[in-house]
Amino acid sequence: MHRIVRCAKGLYMALGMFCAIPLPSHLWDDDCMDLMLPCLPLVGAVIGAIWYWAVRLLVFTGIHSVLTAALAAVLPFVLSGFLHLDGYMDTSDALLSRRPLEEKIRILKDPHMGVFSGVMLAVLFLLQFAATYAIVDRGAPLAALMAIPVMSRCGASLALLCLKTMPQSGYGAMFRQNTRTAHKVWIAAVALVALSLSWLCMGAYGLIAAIAVAAGFGLAMLCAYMACEGVSGDLAGFSIVLGEVCGLIAMGVL
Repeated sequence: MHRIVRCAKGLYMALGMFCAIPLPSHLWDDDCMDLMLPCLPLVGAVIGAIWYWAVRLLVFTGIHSVLTAALAAVLPFVLSGFLHLDGYMDTSDALLSRRPLEEKIRILKDPHMGVFSGVMLAVLFLLQFAATYAIVDRGAPLAALMAIPVMSRCGASLALLCLKTMPQSGYGAMFRQNTRTAHKVWIAAVALVALSLSWLCMGAYGLIAAIAVAAGFGLAMLCAYMACEGVSGDLAGFSIVLGEVCGLIAMGVL
């Protein structure tokens, strides 16, 4: 019973920190912090379910496909409270600066918006909108939307637990405390379940979309990790955003 209560607390805390869905009360228990990263993919499952049903509702109501695509493109960022988008912008500024490591780290911590982040934000929303419009306009299966946030957050959780953490990443080091191999196995199992369900529900279409998320996340994380010589919450957010847009592009192309 104690383990169930701890898991429930960890999920509740993860929902409160990693998404903007209103919760009835605030809860924080330092003893459950080790469960927040393992619960991050479950937060993705909640976001994915809301995303899927919201887009289905928009399509059902017959709203113009352009407006439906625009709302569908923005919704996952709204549900996450723009948390990962902030990391995407900070990391874009740091990586594209092509400065020495110390300067990149300084840019990551700088709260101001740079030119590179503005350009990359425009590119992101252009690709996100174009992909969602292609999906909506031709009536492509929408169920893969539920797997996309799960896959991206499985990658983020594993990266933060397995890779070297940047010394300046306070949250990264904090959430790794008291974590064990079982936490990593759980996250990998969730990713495998998401892949399996995508394949069972949508065949090759769903499987390719889920794999595209994993591939996009992995490539983004590799580039960011090598450039910054470590992983942080900002780098994880950067990789989540790029992984998810890769999944949407795959859905739009197939």
